[in-house]
Amino acid sequence: MESTNIIRIDGKEYEFISGDTILDAARRNGIDIPTLCFMKGASPTGACRVCLVEVEGARTLVASCAMPAAPKMVVKTETERVLNARRMNLEMLISSGHHNCLDQDPDMDTRVDLQSRSMASAEHRDICPAYGDCRLQELAIRYQVTGNRFEPRDSRYPIENVNPFIIRDLSRCILCGRCVQACNEIQVNNAISYGYRGSISKIVAKGDRALKDSDCVFCGECVQACPVGALITFGDFEAKGRPKGETNLVRTTCSYCGVGCQMYLHVRDGRVVKVTGIEGLGPNYGRLCVKGRFGYDFIHDPERLKTPLIRTSGGGFREATWDEALGLIADRLYEIKKESGPDSIGVLSSARITNEENYLAQKLARAVIGTNNVDHCARL
Repeated sequence: MESTNIIRIDGKEYEFISGDTILDAARRNGIDIPTLCFMKGASPTGACRVCLVEVEGARTLVASCAMPAAPKMVVKTETERVLNARRMNLEMLISSGHHNCLDQDPDMDTRVDLQSRSMASAEHRDICPAYGDCRLQELAIRYQVTGNRFEPRDSRYPIENVNPFIIRDLSRCILCGRCVQACNEIQVNNAISYGYRGSISKIVAKGDRALKDSDCVFCGECVQACPVGALITFGDFEAKGRPKGETNLVRTTCSYCGVGCQMYLHVRDGRVVKVTGIEGLGPNYGRLCVKGRFGYDFIHDPERLKTPLIRTSGGGFREATWDEALGLIADRLYEIKKESGPDSIGVLSSARITNEENYLAQKLARAVIGTNNVDHCARL
């Protein structure tokens, strides 16, 4: 039976699934409609108006992220009317705050000019920490937009840097709402929301307090969701202005519990400077807790043990090789088992290793040592 869910986009017909928005149908068929506020897994808001498209019969341009696809709908994504509207909306967003990476002369010629002048500009001594990893900047370059048409608005609010994890710079906030959706719909912490109205609107925590005094649990999902430089980590702030290419992404599994969250370590000059969740990959699909996202300082702590230590007869410790240390452990366990039986030995495993490693720990206890005395620190 022939499907009736057919939509025409830019002159070609495509099949869509019931419940799809125009944006869903377009992306499924390889058509690029730009977005800024859209967040997968959250309800569409149409706040940024960057994904506007032209629909035949509609009085105005519509937000493709929020408009349901319909049979026989005719959509145009790249008309002059659409492009002009996107440029206008981007210019207003740039002028709404302190996006100094885009303060350029209006006579620039190419995207390369815009990028190179941005780095060379004297005004960028305080360049945004999100430079090179900013969706607004990316779209401004794509659509050849600068912030010169409208007078930039001075920030009403100071930078909040009174917690050890997240810096909030509301002068760069474009009120896209992605952080609110990440907090309320993705993580379901309900710690932040929109506050006030009109020109004094801003994202607020409960009671308009600093994050450290609010219900925020510092999972950092809002930071990962922010498409500009309004929410950044201290690692980003300390490296502001450095090209994104100087940071290498190393995929790993979080070691803080047995869930197995997948994440990227952002490594610069041999040091981990930031952690982000890997979106679209289970079991966490980009989400992390406060420990997984921010608990990496121990990696480079000068007091961290780097070699095994064996207690000496004098009560002190001496460094040893792994072979020597593991051999000593095996010998002592064998002696204790021989003298007092296997049930004289107990095994404590850790919540900070993977489920697979915990499985091996209990297998060692039961199959090798011969005891069921196995416990786990997560109970304590």
